[in-house]
Amino acid sequence: MPKETASREERIGFHKGALTTLAKEREEMIKILSIVEQLMQMHIKSLQELGIDLQKESQKNPRKIEDSLGR
Repeated sequence: MPKETASREERIGFHKGALTTLAKEREEMIKILSIVEQLMQMHIKSLQELGIDLQKESQKNPRKIEDSLGR
């Protein structure tokens, strides 16, 4: 939005609208991150129940965890 053609009120409205939209996007991103974290914890727990120690494996082999899981 060019400054010379937009009034002060229009510029204020534009920036407030952008912040509102970005705040909502951030909330959704936090929800997604929470779901991903829960799923990761579930898989870690399942691997532990199967006798896999991911911390030991990551110390033995410095590759990324994704590599050690066959990705």
